[in-house]
Amino acid sequence: MSQTDNKRFFESLSGAGKAIAVLTSGGDAQGMNAAVRAVVRMGIYVGAKVYFVHEGYQGMVDGGDNIKEATWESVSSMLQMGGTVIGSARCKDFRMHEGRLKAAHNLVQRGITNLCVIGGDGSLTGANLFREEWSGLLAELVEQGLIDEEASQKYSALHIVGMVGSIDNDFCGTDMTIGTDSALHRIIEVVDAIMTTAQSHQRTFVLEVMGRHCGYLALVSALACGADWVLIPEMPPEDGWEEKMCQKLSATRSRGSRLNIIIVAEGAIDRHGKAITSSIVKDLVVQRLGFDTRVTILGHVQRGGTPSAFDRILASRMGVEAVLALLETTANTPACVVSLCGNQSVRLPLMECVQMTQQVQKAMDEKRFEEAVQLRGRSFENNLKTYKLLAHRKPESELPQSNFNVAVLNVGAPAAGMNAAVRSAVRVGISEGHKMFAVSDGFEGFYKGQIKEIKWADVGGWTGQGGSLLGTKRTLPAKHIDKIAEQMRKYNINALLVIGGFEALECLLQLYEARSSYEEFCIPLCMLPATISNNVPGTNLSIGADTALNAIVETCDRIKQSASGTKHRVFIIETMGGYCGYLASVGGLASGADAAYIFEEPFDIKDLQSNVEHLTEKMKTSIQRGLILRNENSNENYTTDFIYQLYSEEGKGVFDCRKNVLGHMQQGGAPSPFDRNFGTKIAAKAMQWISRKLNESYRQGRVFANTEDSACLLGMRRRALLFQPVVQLRDETDFVHRIPKEQWWLKLRPLMKILAKYKTSYDVSDSGQLEHVVLNRPKESEAMAAI
Repeated sequence: MSQTDNKRFFESLSGAGKAIAVLTSGGDAQGMNAAVRAVVRMGIYVGAKVYFVHEGYQGMVDGGDNIKEATWESVSSMLQMGGTVIGSARCKDFRMHEGRLKAAHNLVQRGITNLCVIGGDGSLTGANLFREEWSGLLAELVEQGLIDEEASQKYSALHIVGMVGSIDNDFCGTDMTIGTDSALHRIIEVVDAIMTTAQSHQRTFVLEVMGRHCGYLALVSALACGADWVLIPEMPPEDGWEEKMCQKLSATRSRGSRLNIIIVAEGAIDRHGKAITSSIVKDLVVQRLGFDTRVTILGHVQRGGTPSAFDRILASRMGVEAVLALLETTANTPACVVSLCGNQSVRLPLMECVQMTQQVQKAMDEKRFEEAVQLRGRSFENNLKTYKLLAHRKPESELPQSNFNVAVLNVGAPAAGMNAAVRSAVRVGISEGHKMFAVSDGFEGFYKGQIKEIKWADVGGWTGQGGSLLGTKRTLPAKHIDKIAEQMRKYNINALLVIGGFEALECLLQLYEARSSYEEFCIPLCMLPATISNNVPGTNLSIGADTALNAIVETCDRIKQSASGTKHRVFIIETMGGYCGYLASVGGLASGADAAYIFEEPFDIKDLQSNVEHLTEKMKTSIQRGLILRNENSNENYTTDFIYQLYSEEGKGVFDCRKNVLGHMQQGGAPSPFDRNFGTKIAAKAMQWISRKLNESYRQGRVFANTEDSACLLGMRRRALLFQPVVQLRDETDFVHRIPKEQWWLKLRPLMKILAKYKTSYDVSDSGQLEHVVLNRPKESEAMAAI
């Protein structure tokens, strides 16, 4: 679809005369408010009337003030709030026919025939039943004289679109539900805090997390913190697990570890369906091992707090997509749910997803546990396999003997999640039978011979560490290629895993080109993208970018909060990223910015003036704060100081200005759950690829690999994790500005502008289209945008 056709198509999706109601139902989840905000603002933007339904289905049944028209300003300052501002409630009345009849009457009175439901599978199933009964309910209302025949004809069809808000991530059809990432943030914050006190006292901690029917939170948090043992309902431990767990804990202590972490899902069971509680696990450890053991039950802490950057972006994208889906729906369109597959928005038939979700529980009830794991989806299955691979060390006698030496190093600026990737690579490499070598300080350390063997226990506790424990430098190998080749020969390095940003890509290209002169580089070469700037071609996401986004969003929240109760104020915030505007743009979307200035979208003084005027207009309403983000290299002349001075001058009498340069705080701190798990999983996948390439290229007692596909970058493209030859990425790269020539996130910029009340054209060519639920996607197109 051309840009002109796309614009016409978008403009044809007029919501004039339509009324949309949005409600949150069931348990609350962080990010629900961001979804409500997106639905309201997108709905108003396209000309529809949008209504809040307070207190979920109970408010729909009770009517009155529970159903109120929303305004643009009524969702201001909602983005960063946890829970759900419009309220949620379990509703027995809606389960009864009489309750649904009252709800239908209340909606028809206001002309509402479009319903956006944010909740779990129970809430969405109830919405679908309501939709199916709609015509019958209207007929009853006509019969009772509550509405006339004309109203019945005018509002004859009810359209439903769902978004899944659930911290458990227990809904089939989507890689991630709204609230899950934020819940993981709460869990990991607690685990990181617990690990310090556990280490001090040589304690074992048993941590119970939510998940009555789904072990996603337990599994992913175990993967993110390197827990010694995890218990989940989908895959109960084999009989005799008690002895195996105690042996594992004892072995960990004997290797010098001062703590043990065991994570238990609240719905954990054994193979016979008997509950495994945190207190049972504690008693077991105390009785058999005598370890000082404590239990921490997180409970509703996991539902609390502000939503993460991931959840805000996910909810905002889903909310806009839900409105588009409602505008496009017809009387014959089945009720759909907006989902995330890889990095793409998709629309799936609601009841197909609900039925598959119910199949998981049925498989668990019937003790078909392997099937239950498969039904959870490829991401869940992959998490479980990766955890088993990294947490349970095989005895030396059981390891394959490959006789290959693999080196791993970090290149470029530090990025949170690098250490998790190194840990994963080392442990998977050892499991594959390789001897693993760690190179300190990048290629500078390489040519100086800072290379040593690294063992399984050496990387214990690395997942939660920020920065780069190996050390990292920006030095490129070309100037020292002789010395690096010499070190390759000395240590007999058979494969190389480079973890880093744009410099890492340049390094791999230089090593590839050096193959014609040095056979030492005719080996499998693999790169994992790790940079906060997210400026590496060949991947939608890089390790470290999520942590940096959260740092930006948390700072913006605090800065905006500092202005509460004061006069009107605009904040100018400078972000890092080099010439790549990812952090400014996506951080702007997640923090509710009014504008984000970036290099990729040139701007001039007229644009700046237009933005000032736009803010001035908004400040004349009840909106008190404005937020402007600027990428550090967005423009040589329109600096942060210049923009600050311009806004200060032009806003006199209406608002005042403050500026803040975030600087290197964006690179620091503990990695987010997303970065820990993304780094862990792609490093494991990279090492398995290296093992295959080593076996394929081993001939006559030596490794020789000089084809294009033996020097690859592992990146995520849309829905797939792909190994791409680095030489093929040259044409996609702007080497002068160190960015990809095409960047997927630029399509999110109109969304940010729409939610900030600018008139623009949203690229609907990339919006979700109705698909069927696919149970087993091909392995080569593994969806892994979500954790």
